[in-house]
Amino acid sequence: MLESDIKIDKEGIWYYRGAHMFRKDILCLFFDNLHLDDCGRYFVQMNQEICYLDVEDTAFVVSAVYKTQDASNGHEQIEILLSDDSREILDLNTLAVGRDNVMYCRIKEGNFPARFSRKSYYQLAQHIREGDAPDDFYVFLNDQKFVIRNQ
Repeated sequence: MLESDIKIDKEGIWYYRGAHMFRKDILCLFFDNLHLDDCGRYFVQMNQEICYLDVEDTAFVVSAVYKTQDASNGHEQIEILLSDDSREILDLNTLAVGRDNVMYCRIKEGNFPARFSRKSYYQLAQHIREGDAPDDFYVFLNDQKFVIRNQ
């Protein structure tokens, strides 16, 4: 497979031929047209053109974590801010720890993995409890225990 001109590093920074891509309007267009193929490779498809990306870890990074309250039922929830500047409610059932103790979750209705930045990991860690067994960690919210699985 040919090497891509577009790369995303593990911190979610986009590069085109080594130059930092910082224009939000272009990045938003790419995020809106981002897909994963059956082999787990990221690509951007616009009209009939497809451009595969060289992604170091995940295309999306969780940049901030907020504990909020659902206005409709008063339940607490954890909201996350993503590298595409969108916000969504964290699906606590998708939390997982990967290599080097990096935290991940699933986003965009479960369609994409997202890596927690160091800052957002520490924000989430305020809500993590340790279980009885070694490597047993969970988030306790609304009288429910959400186990953090190992990848």
